[in-house]
Amino acid sequence: MAYVIGEPCVDVMDRGCVEECPVDCIYEGGRALYIHPDECVDCGACVPACPVDAIYYEDDLPAEWEGYRDDNAAFFFDTLPGAQAPLGSPGGATKIGALRVDAPLVGRLPHRSAQS
Repeated sequence: MAYVIGEPCVDVMDRGCVEECPVDCIYEGGRALYIHPDECVDCGACVPACPVDAIYYEDDLPAEWEGYRDDNAAFFFDTLPGAQAPLGSPGGATKIGALRVDAPLVGRLPHRSAQS
């Protein structure tokens, strides 16, 4: 895994990072964005594009967001609600589109209001 998107992205999903990603490895869930650990090339282009400072290299992830490392991986490698199988490595987010489901940790969080 390379970069991880943490809690500040939940219910915000600005998508500036998606536009900057040269390899199309940032996928859209229902309430958060997720970086595919096998498709990311560690370029870091997404980091300065995030207006809420939610993206960190996995070794630099703040302690309070450590759970997002596993949650990010679960988005791709676990069977999510309503899916027949794990997403795996589809080879690019654009052809998949928004999935409208989230990994377990994000799915359990209370919803933020638009003003938060």
